[in-house]
Amino acid sequence: MAITDIQAFAHLTAADIDTLGKELDSIKREVETSRGERDARYIRRTIAAQRCLEVAARALLFGSRKRWAWVSGTALLSVAKIIENMELGHNVSHGQWDWMNDPEIHSTSWEWDMTGPSAQWRRAHNYSHHTYTNVLGKDEDLGFGILRMTRDEAWHPKHLVQPIANLVLAATFEWGIALHDLSIEKQIAGVNSKEFASAPNREFARKVGRQVTKDFVVYPALTGPAWKSTLKANATANLVRNLWAYAVIFCGHFPDGCEKFTVEQLDGETQGEWYLRQMLGSANFEAGPTMAFMSGNLCYQIEHHLFPDLPSNRYADVAVRVRELCEKYDLPYTTGSLGKQYLLAFRTIHKLALPDRFLKRTADDAPETSSERKFAGISLPEALRVDPATGKRFGLRSALHDAKVSLEIKARHEKEVLREAKAALKLRRARRRG
Repeated sequence: MAITDIQAFAHLTAADIDTLGKELDSIKREVETSRGERDARYIRRTIAAQRCLEVAARALLFGSRKRWAWVSGTALLSVAKIIENMELGHNVSHGQWDWMNDPEIHSTSWEWDMTGPSAQWRRAHNYSHHTYTNVLGKDEDLGFGILRMTRDEAWHPKHLVQPIANLVLAATFEWGIALHDLSIEKQIAGVNSKEFASAPNREFARKVGRQVTKDFVVYPALTGPAWKSTLKANATANLVRNLWAYAVIFCGHFPDGCEKFTVEQLDGETQGEWYLRQMLGSANFEAGPTMAFMSGNLCYQIEHHLFPDLPSNRYADVAVRVRELCEKYDLPYTTGSLGKQYLLAFRTIHKLALPDRFLKRTADDAPETSSERKFAGISLPEALRVDPATGKRFGLRSALHDAKVSLEIKARHEKEVLREAKAALKLRRARRRG
């Protein structure tokens, strides 16, 4: 099962979790009080750069019947759409720039260049996902309703096509997110899903109509004789943006180490425990300044989940301090290369497409799903043991290491026992033949 007691799993006391929460609160306050012109200049320059890229792309596509113009225009348009989606649409809609009180750069007024309405995404994502991160039955983003990403979800025959469903989701990510958010919007509004003319459906239809008209009618028509090439360029740019957004999101939510939680964990959850759940339920990937920018700084997914409404350009600095806290409390800081993080998520998608009887590990100690019960029967240091000489804590990170070593020893022992049993059987058969 998923984690039911985060305190036991993390090998932290209630007092330690409370102190951790206060230290994270302090980081948030410091960033909030230091926001100013430097941050405002960053977001305004980003908006200007994104718009310049799109204008340049559109200009090149007027000559898109020439291969060099089509390739250049499509590449620039893909980059422009990625920036608009990741660093602008996603982060502005999180309210990261609401403190500026600029009506153009505000979560309530920004409409992103995606199929679904920003308002529906905000209500579904900011509440359901960021409040109940990785809580089974509460976080609607845990598999997006079509993928089985934890053994806590019962296997059904439909999951056999999960690898194919994953490819379709990646290619049509904006549509998958839009329909997913529409479904949640209907739940929030208490609307019957079969009511065709409901307010959520009308809002969705208006946005889809505008988006499809813009990308596949208006812009191609503006390029005259080159309209077919422009149509293909727009479709290609949307595909590139979808694949990149999908990869970034999956690398931050589904690699090994992104823990899942049961609803029991929510009972009386403190602010410190909420912070801890965000830290244990998210993952980063390693990126330089350019890749960080192109990912909307979601390479710092842990920091984003801790502080979803802080300006994204601050996450790199915040990450240094969050790492220090992980060292202090002996907590894992889940990160790795982009390729590694995605391959771990990709493995989980394919592995959990199979019935549980084909899987070796249990729901308590699998790489993608674990709980505090994985430590049962394993001789581990007492929770929160502190070295009196150095003051170093021995918490979850040490416990995970010791549990891994214990399992490896157990596996080697079982192999040795099996080898000896086979040798004994072989000897008995030889004696019978003799």
